[in-house]
Amino acid sequence: MLFRVSNVRLPVEEPETALPQHLSRALGVPAGELARWRIVRKALDLRDKRQLQFVYNLEIDIPEAIPKAVPPVHVEAVADPPFTMPAPGSAPLRQRPIVVGSGPGGLVCAYFLAQMGYRPIVLERGTKVSDRIRDVQRFDAGGPFHPESNYLFGEGGAGTFSDGKLTCRSTGPDVMRVLELLAECKGQQPGKPSILYYHRPHLGSNRLPAVVKALRQRIEEFGGEVRFLTRVEDLHIRAGQLQGVTTSSGFLPASVVVLAIGHSARDTYRMLAARGVPLSPKPFQFGVRIEHPQELVNAVQFGPRHDYYEQQLGNADYSLVAHGHHDLFTFCMCAGGYIIPSVSQEGYFATNGMSLSKRDSPYANSGLVVTVPTEAFEGNDVLAGVRLQEHYEAIAYTLGGHGEYRCPVQRATDFLAQRVSRSAPTTSYPRGVAACDLRAVLPPLVIEALMEGLPQMDRRWQGRFLASAVLAGPESRGSSPVRIDRDNHTRESPGVSGLYPVGEGAGYAGGIVSAAVDGLRTAKAIIAKYSPVE
Repeated sequence: MLFRVSNVRLPVEEPETALPQHLSRALGVPAGELARWRIVRKALDLRDKRQLQFVYNLEIDIPEAIPKAVPPVHVEAVADPPFTMPAPGSAPLRQRPIVVGSGPGGLVCAYFLAQMGYRPIVLERGTKVSDRIRDVQRFDAGGPFHPESNYLFGEGGAGTFSDGKLTCRSTGPDVMRVLELLAECKGQQPGKPSILYYHRPHLGSNRLPAVVKALRQRIEEFGGEVRFLTRVEDLHIRAGQLQGVTTSSGFLPASVVVLAIGHSARDTYRMLAARGVPLSPKPFQFGVRIEHPQELVNAVQFGPRHDYYEQQLGNADYSLVAHGHHDLFTFCMCAGGYIIPSVSQEGYFATNGMSLSKRDSPYANSGLVVTVPTEAFEGNDVLAGVRLQEHYEAIAYTLGGHGEYRCPVQRATDFLAQRVSRSAPTTSYPRGVAACDLRAVLPPLVIEALMEGLPQMDRRWQGRFLASAVLAGPESRGSSPVRIDRDNHTRESPGVSGLYPVGEGAGYAGGIVSAAVDGLRTAKAIIAKYSPVE
């Protein structure tokens, strides 16, 4: 019988190979009967600084009734359904399905469509990932901005240069299948905790390009096609039915189009609104990046033995929430990372964070954001949130010097004291910084939340959070301010038959894995309805 065993605790020094002995003692089952077991989840418990522990959840297969566990270990029978794909439907598909965007949602959707024989065509407005890397490196070194090949546009989407976190709040067979696919596509690193079960799996921005390329190659091997530098500029709709798309390379007929455009395709949002595609304004995250010396974060998180635990675990991350009128919370924390420009249009500036697989930068940064409700958008139309982003990003671009893309920064203590920092602090940002009053690039409710929340976080760290902290901003691209409406059952747009919104840009995901799972589930819906193209 298959059982789930939770809350098995081991000191971080003990290897996973010691788990059978601990299971045997906790369950009273001879070790020889534990031939089949696997780790489901592995998380780090930082509460006791004297002895950090990993907490494991496992599945075991033993030939007896449910065993009695020694507390705090808990046992229950497993009833998770297996992963399945639907049988192809009967509705005829006149043309090959089109997938717009090659971020995680688009690529995973295209992969499963291709695997099932549907030969999708993926349209990516940017370049292939190898060319994109060179364009980003030139930009970081002070070179020109490429409007279609940058930190946000290009093969792999925004996630390619955003740290490579594979955390996901959801569980189940679809999530596991996505993680397995990423592991198969060069996502699993020798000597690293498995991305299939580690609580905060992390690839790094230097590893993601190989994963993205391998996934694209699999799509092509199954008969799919990926076209780069092909921007979708218009939809052709007749009587509520999709007829095709106009691209920068010409017209393509299509009755099924997956929109996986990412959260920064503002020109596409405007086109969809002009075409009458149902859209809704959506709350989104807005704030700043906060950066500390990584050594400080290690000392706070690992305690007095932090030098020892750094050797065992690498650099530490953190997660904080300050409650108030508008909750302030950390987001996309990058241990041993870098602040980067999150720019998709000339004339605008925003920040993001990333780290490489070794997480070996001397800096740690995190998003520090507030959820902006739709009533704060200063407009009632569906694009009011986009205009709010653009308003503050345009100010940030000016503060950083026209075309110089310097990052507006301010010491956290100066922000609270409402004074401009006397000198520009040293940061990890590659193109230089500009000392300023960050209030100029933040909505009032974000300023209020920072003023209220930063002291709370400082108390949580016993007075160590603010002294050396640098704020950089704005952090305005954490999620989409627009939702492309869809039917919860069919996953199609309620106004355009054959149009399938997917992922972060459609407002249905919040990270690499959740976007990929959304793409998988949309592929399932298409497969269940249509038969493959002859």
